[in-house]
Amino acid sequence: MNSKNLKLIISVILVMIYSCDEPETVVTNIIHKDGSITRHVVMRSNKNDFRQSEIQVPIDTTWALNDSCIISEKGDTSWIRTAEKHYDDIIELNKDYKNDSSCNNTATRSAQLKTNFRWFNTIYRFSEKIDKNLSNGYPVSRFLSDEELQWFYTPWNDQEAKRNGIDSVRYRVLSDSVNSRTNDWFFNSMVSEWVHDFSDQIYRKDSEKIADDTLKLWESRMLDILKKSEKDFDSLWKSGSALEASVGRSYAEKYRIEADSSLEQVEDKINLTFKQYSMRISMPGKLIGSNGYADSSRILLWSVNWDYFFTEDYEMWAESKLPNIWAWIVSGFFVVFVITGLIARKKREAE
Repeated sequence: MNSKNLKLIISVILVMIYSCDEPETVVTNIIHKDGSITRHVVMRSNKNDFRQSEIQVPIDTTWALNDSCIISEKGDTSWIRTAEKHYDDIIELNKDYKNDSSCNNTATRSAQLKTNFRWFNTIYRFSEKIDKNLSNGYPVSRFLSDEELQWFYTPWNDQEAKRNGIDSVRYRVLSDSVNSRTNDWFFNSMVSEWVHDFSDQIYRKDSEKIADDTLKLWESRMLDILKKSEKDFDSLWKSGSALEASVGRSYAEKYRIEADSSLEQVEDKINLTFKQYSMRISMPGKLIGSNGYADSSRILLWSVNWDYFFTEDYEMWAESKLPNIWAWIVSGFFVVFVITGLIARKKREAE
């Protein structure tokens, strides 16, 4: 097996997450009260290259496309492509995700739109979800404080502005802390994924189920080896000593092929290529709830980054309330009718 240094892989991924930002893309979902959706995409790049291998979301010839460019005072050229498509319902949008040919098609994405009729109002809830990459990783909240977690989900551009703003020292310290802790999160999650996949392969081969406390012990031992012998992990793995120290000699000798296979599968999962973009949602009526991030201009948005769905499903949602005018009118007429009837009855009784 051509084993890789797991710590190096993490470092490469962390760099990739925040550097692969071409083209800079903003996706806006405009939800209409009849359940249809208008999807508007704006892509900005320093090169006139909008091939499918560069675009972050599904776009094809059925979209209305428009290309333009702007030249800055310094003479730099920015190429802009806008794309728009109207979907009659959420099913059509999910068909595009199912047939995704964009550069992010290895991620499983889907959308959902729910309407809840209540006499005076209709409640709308729209969401887009990306399925988690690892099945047995840890939630990032286990490694970050509330403040660090908020920083983790803060869009990259806003992070940069705060790191270079008035309170830059505070935010740089916070950023360094988050980077260190998320590095531990990646590391622990990958080892957990390997341990569980390895135990699954043992079960498929010999129907032997490994107890949970044993899995925790294997994970703890492997993490300890990686931390102490980070630079020598490749040679320790190839020699079999790392595996033996983690799971014991009998399992190491009997299931070496399965251990190698599990490590390769984990490496494939963390080598997922994903180019980040931003998401916005415009809802009918009054917004009553959302997990979006409010930026300096008070606009709700979401960053869509690889690490957000590394170990947990990542859902971006917004909920709104639209008054049913006809219901208010009908109710008003009913109230007037009842009051008028009561008044007439009292007059008859008085006579």
